Amino acid sequence: MNKDPLLIARGIRKGFGQGPGRVEVLRGVDLVAHQGEMNAIVGASGSGKTTLLQILGTLDAPDAGELLFAGQSLLGLQEKELAHHRNRNIGFIFQFHHLLPEFSALENVMMPGRISGAPDEKIRNRASDLLDQVGLAHRLDHRPAELSGGEQQRVALARALVLEPALLLADEPTGNLDQHSGQTVFALLAELCRSMGLCVLMVTHNLELALQMDKKFSLYDGQLG
Repeated sequence: MNKDPLLIARGIRKGFGQGPGRVEVLRGVDLVAHQGEMNAIVGASGSGKTTLLQILGTLDAPDAGELLFAGQSLLGLQEKELAHHRNRNIGFIFQFHHLLPEFSALENVMMPGRISGAPDEKIRNRASDLLDQVGLAHRLDHRPAELSGGEQQRVALARALVLEPALLLADEPTGNLDQHSGQTVFALLAELCRSMGLCVLMVTHNLELALQMDKKFSLYDGQLG
């Protein structure tokens, strides 16, 4: 494991609303995560887990605090720079797969590469290889509606990893699956991420999965413990 942190969050604060009705969701969150490390974030519904993940992925901005990626401050970057950072450095997986219904599994996995301008043949080979690794070599030409929920989420996992990001952010990636499919997806996620040396931050309600990871953070009353 690289001893230098990949991601550092200091004093992250976020609230919603105005005046007396304002709700402070994050109240000074501190977090340090390293490459090659799998981290679980648990907490009650409404505790701010998804909000925190969105801030760490620069999909949302905090009201206050500091966010560093590989030593670089992210909060002062322009949106174009943040978009480039997300495309190149971060893979995202959500509870619902968000696959494009009109495209095949292979085309869905290739999409981040096409957006980044990567050579088509290179990204096609990489996408095909990842789909093989998640057990879907026989499903390359199938559209999402032709796949089971577990298969759709495996396509989403391959898509998140196609550009070989340093950081994978996963928001309840097994929450919409039955126990067997959820365990299969998690096992594949863990295997691929460990082989690639990724830093993983995964929000989950599943304590059994959380305990299989290197670290478990609990978000309570707006702070991580």
